[in-house]
Amino acid sequence: MGKVMLKTPDEISLMRESSRIVAQVLQVLKGLIKPGVTTKELDAVAEEFIRSQGAEPAFKGYGSNKHNLFPASLCVSIDDQVVHGIPGNRKLVEGEIVSVDVGVKKHGFFGDGAWTFPVGRVSGDKERLMKVTEESLFLGIAQAR
Repeated sequence: MGKVMLKTPDEISLMRESSRIVAQVLQVLKGLIKPGVTTKELDAVAEEFIRSQGAEPAFKGYGSNKHNLFPASLCVSIDDQVVHGIPGNRKLVEGEIVSVDVGVKKHGFFGDGAWTFPVGRVSGDKERLMKVTEESLFLGIAQAR
């Protein structure tokens, strides 16, 4: 088993700062997710915001093969796409749900988070999926020690 590295209060504060930027990116994107917007446009906004906070997009350039590094600041997956989708020219369509995953590195510490957003009005099944998974998230957090 690996050695557990306890963080100092200062390190925890730096981790909190990176995570705060993640939350802010998701809030900014929430206001932009609508029919007609491309996932590449969302990525550009996220990267600009992250850098404006003196941080770096943690996903961009990630990987062990220098010829195949992750090319974006966000991972964006629409409807039933597998996670870690690469942003591109695909336009969001009314009724879809879009999962956005963002990572931020600042002062050597990382924040990472994801959220699923509706694109306009979505079906009852998709609304239930988002509601139940959000409830599950908070139930899991309540059990964390």
